[in-house]
Amino acid sequence: MLRRLVLRDFVIVDTLELELGPGFTVLTGETGAGKSILVDALQLALGARGDAGVVREGAARTEIGAEFDTPEALRGWLDEAGFPGDDTLLLRRAIDAQGRSRAWVNGSPATVAQLREAADRLVEIHGQHAWQSLTRPAAVRALLDAQAGVDTAELARRFAAWKSAQQALERARHEAGQAERERERLAWQIAEIERLAPGADEWDMLNAEHQRLAHAQSLLDAAHAAQAAVDGGDDDDDGVGVGAAALVQRALDALGGVATYDARLAPVIEVLQGAQAQLQDAAHTLGGYLGHVELDPDRLATLDARLASWLALARRHRRPPAELPALLDGWRRELAAHDAAADVDALEAAQGAAERAWRDEARRVSAARHAAAPRLAAAVTQAMQQLGMAGGRFEVALPAQDTPQSFGLESVELLVAGHAGSAPRPLAKVASGGELSRLALAVAVTTTAAGGGAATLIFDEIDAGIGGAVADTVGRLMKQLGARQQVLAVTHLAQVAACADAHLVVRKVERDAAAVSELSAVGGEARVAEIARMLGGAHLAGTGAQHAQAMLRQAGAPAGPRAGAARPPRTRP
Repeated sequence: MLRRLVLRDFVIVDTLELELGPGFTVLTGETGAGKSILVDALQLALGARGDAGVVREGAARTEIGAEFDTPEALRGWLDEAGFPGDDTLLLRRAIDAQGRSRAWVNGSPATVAQLREAADRLVEIHGQHAWQSLTRPAAVRALLDAQAGVDTAELARRFAAWKSAQQALERARHEAGQAERERERLAWQIAEIERLAPGADEWDMLNAEHQRLAHAQSLLDAAHAAQAAVDGGDDDDDGVGVGAAALVQRALDALGGVATYDARLAPVIEVLQGAQAQLQDAAHTLGGYLGHVELDPDRLATLDARLASWLALARRHRRPPAELPALLDGWRRELAAHDAAADVDALEAAQGAAERAWRDEARRVSAARHAAAPRLAAAVTQAMQQLGMAGGRFEVALPAQDTPQSFGLESVELLVAGHAGSAPRPLAKVASGGELSRLALAVAVTTTAAGGGAATLIFDEIDAGIGGAVADTVGRLMKQLGARQQVLAVTHLAQVAACADAHLVVRKVERDAAAVSELSAVGGEARVAEIARMLGGAHLAGTGAQHAQAMLRQAGAPAGPRAGAARPPRTRP
C-alpha cells in the first residue's frame, strides 16, 4: 500500500508531502489545477520516462519519493538485487534541469528499469484512455492470461527453441554444399597437424633438450673444471691437493690444534665444517652429472628435424609454434560442430521434439484461456448492467491462429453488444466514447476485484464521459474496491467524490508571481463546498450545497478525514 508521497519542485508543485491510508481516496479540483500531477509524479517514481520538462521553472532538479508497505512478493527480489529489505519500501527519483535521472531503492542506487520491475507489484494505474489498451492484441492477451493465471514466459521460450531448431535445419539443407567444402578443408588441416602429433608441452621440452645436446661438450668441460676446483687438481709442494675441499680441510687442521685456547674460534670452525660438507655435496653432484651427460649427435639430429617440422607448420598457418596443439583442438571442435550442423536426420529429430514441446505448452495455455474467457465475459457483462449498458453483452473470442505464434494457438479478441438485441462486435468498432469509457471501467473493476494484483489501484479520470445514475454506480464500485485494496481516484464527478473515504482537493494559487499547486484534505463544510462546486453550485446556502450534503449522507461518507485513511498533507511554500 502507498503510505507517503513527497514532491519537490515538480512541474507547478514546489513542496508537497502527502500521507495516505487504506480505503478509497478521491482527488478533485478545478480543470488545470493539477489533479493528475500526483499520478504523473508517482509514475516517475515507478520508473516512467521523464525529462527536464518535469522540473519546476527556476529549480535545479525535481525529486519524487514514494513510500510503500513492502509486499511479500518483492522481498525476494530486493534480496536478489542487493537492496536493503524492511517492512517499508522507499522508491526515489531525481531529474535535473538537463534531463539527467537518478534513482534509489531503500537508499541504494538503482536503475530506472529496477523501479519499473518493482512497480508491477505495487501499483496498478488505469488512465482515462484505458479503453485504448483493450484494442491492442498484446494487452488483451495479457488481460485474459492474468485472469487465467497463465505465465506465457515458458511458452515463448519453447517457441524460440522451436524456431531456432527450424532455422538450423533449414541452414543445413540450403548450405549442404558449402558446409561439405568447409568440412573437407578442416579435415585436411587437422590431418596435416595430426601427422606431426604435437604434444601440449612438447615445444618447450624439445627446445630445452636441443639446447642441452647442442652445448654438450661445453657442459662437460665446465663440469670437469668445476669438479677439479672443488675436489681435485694438482698437488702443491707438500703433496696436498689444492681443491677447495682440500684447502678447507687444511684450514680446519690449522685451527684444530689451537681451538681449545680461545673459544672465539669455535664459530669459525663451525662455518668451515659447514662449507666442507657443502663442497663435498657439490663434488658428489658434479660426479653424477658427468656420469650422465654425453655427446649424442644422432639424438641432436632427430631434434633438429622435429623442430624444423614444428616451425614449418607454424609458418604455414601463421601461428607461433607453441600454439599448434591448441589450434588442432580448436579445429577438431569446429569439425565436430560442422558434423552436427550437417546431420539432417538429427536436426529433423531436434526440430520435431522442439515443436512437440511447444505444442504441449500451447495446449495447456489454450485450455486455461478457454476456461477463463467465459468467466471474464460473464463478470464484465454483469458490471455493464450497472454502468448504464442494460442488456449489453461482453464476449471474449479466441479465434485460432492460421500459423503458430509465440503467444499460443489462438488470438484473443473482445466483442461487445451495447444493448439487447444487437450482435457483438469488436470493441474497437464501438463508436461511442461514453460506451468505451464505461467498458474500460467495467473491465478494470472486474479484473481488479478478482484480487491477487497490486495493493494500490489508481483511476486517473477513467470515469470521463460518464454521468447521472451511472456515476453513482461508479462511486459505489470504487468504494467496494476500497474495502479490499487501496484505491486513489482522480475524478471530476461529484457522485464518485461523495463515495470516497477521504477527499483531497488540488488548487492552483499565485505565489511570488508564479502559479503553484496546493493540495489539502477536506471534510465537513469544506468537503460539502467542493462537492457543490463539482455539481455547479456556487454557494453553501444554495441548492448545490443541499444536494452535496444529501449525496454525502446517501454515500455514508465521513464528515472529515477518516482516521487511518488520508491524513492532511504537509505543504510548505
